[in-house]
Amino acid sequence: MSASPGERWLEAAYRGSPWLGLLRPLEALYRRAVARRTAAFRTGRRTVWRAPVPVIVVGNLTLGGTGKSPLTAWMASHLAARGWRPGIVARGYGGKAARYPLRVSADMPVVQCGDEPRMLARHTGVPVVVDPDRPRGARALIDAGCDILISDDGLQHLALGRDLELVVVDGRRGFGNGRCLPAGPLREPLSRLAGVDAVLVNGEAAFTAPPGAWTFHLVPVRWRRLADGEARALAPPPFAGPVHAVAGIGHPGRFFATLEALGVTVEPHPLGDHHRFTAADLDFGDDRPVVMTAKDAEKCRELAPAESWVLEVAAEPEPGFTAWLDARLAVWRRPEATAGTRR
Repeated sequence: MSASPGERWLEAAYRGSPWLGLLRPLEALYRRAVARRTAAFRTGRRTVWRAPVPVIVVGNLTLGGTGKSPLTAWMASHLAARGWRPGIVARGYGGKAARYPLRVSADMPVVQCGDEPRMLARHTGVPVVVDPDRPRGARALIDAGCDILISDDGLQHLALGRDLELVVVDGRRGFGNGRCLPAGPLREPLSRLAGVDAVLVNGEAAFTAPPGAWTFHLVPVRWRRLADGEARALAPPPFAGPVHAVAGIGHPGRFFATLEALGVTVEPHPLGDHHRFTAADLDFGDDRPVVMTAKDAEKCRELAPAESWVLEVAAEPEPGFTAWLDARLAVWRRPEATAGTRR
């Protein structure tokens, strides 16, 4: 499958292709628009709703995949294990519901809620709500009994106040050429990092990471057959020979490299992020197994061939970050300190 124009542009932005310099006048306009919007929320011209419970934002500065969703899932499980009642609020990209806020269930059509929210609902078991209006979605989670909220991909959604901002970065691609849209992959200038609480790098950094950045890894956990949900151990793989590896995510190459590290011979089929799958996308004219990500599996359950498998992964942050987070959680548990933690 050939790359789409959008995919080719994104790869050029991460490589720093010289022709992107032609787009710098448009980048200047984009930066001014971002600055005006940020100033509007900071000065009160636009309203920031502050929840009566802690809000943790897990987001990124760049377009393309960073491993943010597995980290969000880890965060939800970690909070629950510490005695909190977490909920996740998301935009629900790729989905469209008749009304919002929408409480996501594991069997809800992806066309309503989006692939990532349904995956998070399935994997975490915590309440997940999608709503383009994040404060409204957050209120629905609080009404459902949640006492701490995770705003998935919420860094740029400034209408929802936050107590903690975590920025996730892909260790291989970093911040690309360091330029904002459309001359680079950044949603906001790199100066935004000065105001966040922590930066988490997915894998070992092949770029100069910000001082104090933490590391986490995506660790393969098990294989799951898509047709019936049967789980298998990683080794040996439950299939023989080469496989068709399909990835409609922000960084397909990372998924293919993970499969190869597990000893799987891969014929890669990269697709655009949030690709809308059809049965034809998974029909390769032979009987080789098809292997995909958990995110893509949410859209392919009714489309995929019988011998289709999902590689499930989990985020594992370094111990230092976990200790740092637990220290923040301990402060929020003390009522006399809580009032001072709101931004």
